[in-house]
Amino acid sequence: MPYALAPPLELVDRTCVRYRRRVLTYFGGCDYFRMSSHPAVLEALRAGLDRYGLNVAASRLTTGNHRLYELLENRLASFFGVEAAAVVSSGYVTNLVVAQALAGRFTHVLIDELAHKSLVDAAAAFHCAVKPFPHRDVAAVGAWLRRAGAGAKPVLLTDGMFSHDGRLAPLDGFLEALPPRAALLVDEAHATGMLGKTGRGTLEALGVRDRRVIRTITFSKAFGVYGGAVLGSRRLIQSIHARSSLFAGNTPLPLPLVCAALKSLEIVAKDRPMRERLRRNAAQVKGALRRLGWPVAETPNVTKI
Repeated sequence: MPYALAPPLELVDRTCVRYRRRVLTYFGGCDYFRMSSHPAVLEALRAGLDRYGLNVAASRLTTGNHRLYELLENRLASFFGVEAAAVVSSGYVTNLVVAQALAGRFTHVLIDELAHKSLVDAAAAFHCAVKPFPHRDVAAVGAWLRRAGAGAKPVLLTDGMFSHDGRLAPLDGFLEALPPRAALLVDEAHATGMLGKTGRGTLEALGVRDRRVIRTITFSKAFGVYGGAVLGSRRLIQSIHARSSLFAGNTPLPLPLVCAALKSLEIVAKDRPMRERLRRNAAQVKGALRRLGWPVAETPNVTKI
């Protein structure tokens, strides 16, 4: 039986929605900082629309490239402390783009059994055996690697922060277990902008730095815009340009959205008190729900109720 779509919601303002003719305070969704309606972000979008129109109407490998794509990629690389970035048309396809770029280079895909569907789709695109492992289980990963032997060259796929329960992947444990030739693909959709002192995500929150890590992010959550990006080495990004059909054959983001993403990144990067306000607000809501008798989990994800 197909899934039923949820009833439509209508945004009333930055805190309320209209649901079945009732105006309700809204605590759902992933627009964590309400950047989708931030005046400066909307102004950047409007200015981009007036200047550039809606569509570059070609792939970036033909006549559709523009300096703004490279500017956003450079700003992302600088903010996240990586060599390079590749902006793509949505957060969901970031993991598929990585898989296409690296297909045939690994012997196995190890994937958390509760990984996001975009990682599940990407796992198949690596064109090698896929081995799910129990949720967040470093010991299970280590045991599998010992059985696989020295010839194994795996890529491990996991969310950085799991949206269903707010828990973090044990990235340091995975990296300790993985061999030097392995890679760790971390989907940072829900952690980007939220976790870490400066909002750089799960790796910053856990103090993890390792060249084997590939990060994918979305602009549709903390940044409140649309699109996504892959963060990693220059060699990885060059492989994406050369080997990913999703990158090479796809019309890139409309330039007005790139303008909006640049402004949102600027605000999220500079406004550190914004994360603290969100934590206080989340703590207040969680406390009120507990007093009403609702079960509320304590998780590193401040927005998870």
